[in-house]
Amino acid sequence: MTKLKTVNIKGKEYVEVNERLKHFRSTFKGWCLTSDVVDLSETRCVIKATIFDENGNIRATGHAYEKEGSSFINKTSFVENCETSAWGRALANLGIGLDTSVASFEEVANAVKQQAAPAVKPTLDETKFNNMLKAIEQGKGDAVKAKLSQYDIPEHMLTVINENLKSK
Repeated sequence: MTKLKTVNIKGKEYVEVNERLKHFRSTFKGWCLTSDVVDLSETRCVIKATIFDENGNIRATGHAYEKEGSSFINKTSFVENCETSAWGRALANLGIGLDTSVASFEEVANAVKQQAAPAVKPTLDETKFNNMLKAIEQGKGDAVKAKLSQYDIPEHMLTVINENLKSK
């Protein structure tokens, strides 16, 4: 089999869908790759890609699900990205570009990004702030201390909480 161009993602070589598609078109003459929208709404898309041989027999399929706004590309092109992902999965299921993973480049890159991104803490709002102060007044300072790490706390609120904890 022809060696396909790869990109390195976290130490693993990955064959992008465009490379898989070029190989498919040049190698499998008379074969066909189709896309069918299984589900489409304003916020999500499911596409099934099917590969047929020259006799019309199904040789491989691939499904993809994308959610609008779930990644940078999906803010404007979640349907197109879904189709590309479905193609990539069908081509991988046919054995093209399949060395370490069936996942699309976007799936792999997004998973890497999710793993690398620190968890975003919610900002402590006024209601929770006031509830913490009440809890400190009720002698529940240890419970408040345990919850502090769960929030991004504005400096002025943190100062007040710490002052109240010290005075109790």
